[in-house]
Amino acid sequence: MSSQSRGSQPAPLLLVINRFDDEFGEYHRFVPDGTHRLAYLTTPDGLPPLDLDGAVETIVVDDLGYDTLLAAARLVADKHGPLAGIVGLSEFDLLTAAQLRQALAVPGWSTDHVLRFRDKAVMKEWIQRAGVRAPRFLELTPDSTALTITEQLGLPLILKPRDGAASRGVVLARTQRELTAALAGIGPEEGYEAEEFVEGAIHHVDGIRRGGRFHFVTVSEYVNTCLEYTEGTPLGSVLLDPGPLREKLTAFTAECLDALELRDGPFHLEVIVTATGVPVFLEVGLRPGGAGVPFLHRDLFGIDLFEEAFRTSIGLPPRSTEDELPTGAGGWLVFPEPRPWPQRVVERNSLVDVVPEVYAEALPAPGHLFDGEGGYDHAGGRFLFRGTDQAAVRRALLEAIARYRLEVEVPTSVDR
Repeated sequence: MSSQSRGSQPAPLLLVINRFDDEFGEYHRFVPDGTHRLAYLTTPDGLPPLDLDGAVETIVVDDLGYDTLLAAARLVADKHGPLAGIVGLSEFDLLTAAQLRQALAVPGWSTDHVLRFRDKAVMKEWIQRAGVRAPRFLELTPDSTALTITEQLGLPLILKPRDGAASRGVVLARTQRELTAALAGIGPEEGYEAEEFVEGAIHHVDGIRRGGRFHFVTVSEYVNTCLEYTEGTPLGSVLLDPGPLREKLTAFTAECLDALELRDGPFHLEVIVTATGVPVFLEVGLRPGGAGVPFLHRDLFGIDLFEEAFRTSIGLPPRSTEDELPTGAGGWLVFPEPRPWPQRVVERNSLVDVVPEVYAEALPAPGHLFDGEGGYDHAGGRFLFRGTDQAAVRRALLEAIARYRLEVEVPTSVDR
């Protein structure tokens, strides 16, 4: 059956907002057998993974902002027929996709729903209203001062962009002086919040919800933190073994998702476990986790989190079988781009066959230029681990941190 028609009727038309330059942009894999037509709005960097021959339309744009995309989305709808769905899987495209749905009367997640997962103040309001433990917080205003903030939250505390991701722009202020300096660097137009600093081990919970219950879920503990990664420290995580902690955090995640009214969709939730074992909500995304999360889940459990996220976002049934609490020992590790930027790769060493638990790696090529924009995807090195249990994988991650060597040099002015 052709993707252009199903009998005498054209197949439903999906509009995809794409910024991925890797396999996560292979959307044609997510709707096989010609069940849907696909049209793309993409940046130039996002072209390589797209099925251009199979698309009804591909429009390349300079940016993926709402104002840029609205006219292009109207063009696609007018030219090829009404849109059955609009998909934006990236953290940075979720709200834009919802705004386009609203403007074009397309079914799917509303802007109000998406804001619960994009605006950190809104999400904590929903969480706390349901009686779930979360950090105390304040929305910053032009009148906010270090004194007024600490009077309500104390020290230390965290400053975060309300719509940020990957700890970009996050500041840990331990003293009044650090807080004053951080506030001075925030423009009045930037939406920020302050929240109390909760001490404890940070975990992430990843999966897919269907019909208000878990279709698939795993729990992992971070090795180092996302904030430390932005400061130059390697970041990793290890899947938890079956046991009371995994069960407790799975149940806590269900409470959080119920509070946010997420019945169907992907999630990447972060939770702090205090020294006394109390789980505290940190934040949640309406998307699969980044860094090594999707690769590890595909390799260990055979689930494509991006495919399932795509399908839930437009109301299609899952393609994977239900596996609420899968068993498997593994983890991932990513090294940040070396500083100061720019830096050029001279040499790096493989860890495959050096650390036995490392089964895959993605290394920057010699000559690659680090410019501070690589994030988790184009990093200083990424490694995936399999092991016998949680403790063995954690030891392997620490060994990998000790053994990996990335040699770089500052490029000359001619090289830039």
